[in-house]
Amino acid sequence: MSRARTARRIAAGAAYGGGGLGLVGAAAVGLVLAEVQFAKRTVGTGLPDPPRADGLYGSEFAGPEPGSGPGPLRLAMMGDSTAAGLGVRRSGQTPGALLASGLAAVAERPVELRNVALSGAMSDDLDRQTGLLLDDGAPAPDVCVIMIGANDVTHRMPPTQSVRHLTSAVRRLRLAGTEVVVGTCPDLGTIEPVYQPLRWLARRVSRQLAAAQTIGVVALGARTVSMGDLLGPEFAANPREMFGPDSYHPSAEGYATAAMAVLPTLCAALALWPESDRLEVARNEDMLPVAKAASAAAGQAGTEVTQARGPWALLKHRRRRRVAVQEPALAEPSAELPGAPVAGT
Repeated sequence: MSRARTARRIAAGAAYGGGGLGLVGAAAVGLVLAEVQFAKRTVGTGLPDPPRADGLYGSEFAGPEPGSGPGPLRLAMMGDSTAAGLGVRRSGQTPGALLASGLAAVAERPVELRNVALSGAMSDDLDRQTGLLLDDGAPAPDVCVIMIGANDVTHRMPPTQSVRHLTSAVRRLRLAGTEVVVGTCPDLGTIEPVYQPLRWLARRVSRQLAAAQTIGVVALGARTVSMGDLLGPEFAANPREMFGPDSYHPSAEGYATAAMAVLPTLCAALALWPESDRLEVARNEDMLPVAKAASAAAGQAGTEVTQARGPWALLKHRRRRRVAVQEPALAEPSAELPGAPVAGT
């Protein structure tokens, strides 16, 4: 069965209440999960909690007088350890801080970051995280980035249930007026402690879930960015630099690479990206049926999918904007990312 067809069935099962549809044969899944469980013994062990990065970024873009100029954009982060930034020691190295700094630089406007992601979270925790953002009386975020899916696979959550939890959270955010960007399930075939011949099965499972996530959330007006093999050939070519000490979570350089791929879509969601949603044929961009676009994106890291009209979606390969890895409190602001945090460092 093709990845597009499988993803369509998973998304349909999530929408209409099915729960028994698997990604691959039960025996194959059992083998993959046994190997992944073995690998998990070394994943995240000994790593400190991710640093808190909540606060205001890009304060230099505030008006000269208090209250003058537009207020800060509100950026939220939801999801698992990747969204939280597990594996780095400085707040400025977390994906939330990098995206807040980049967004402030593009918008030339301060950005208020709130990160409610939780290490180890599965998609069933998204309801709680969404409540933290929407139920405290504060204004809803202008945009929210969600990174989720890997723990769903390793903990054997049925894919239809996984997609159902994700789409429920996205629906609540969209009804509150929040733009949403989803970083889909990463490719678990890149985990070094998982060896062949099971690595290709882990890749198949995670890519099918990523495609199903895309089908589910694009219909709600969200955009997705494929995490794939944690975003591109940089990770395959330099795994010792891009992955942290547990060979699973990204290093500071890895998170910067991931943020660099997500930032253009984040800006496009807020109509800040100059290319808008115009297709560039020279970059192999296309308009495809949603399922085919989702399947293609799952196989090519860093690819964006956004709704076009009816059953069609845009497959985009946006130009990446440079994201610098630095601790703003200890270094001069980058010319490319002048938005340094003034809180939560």
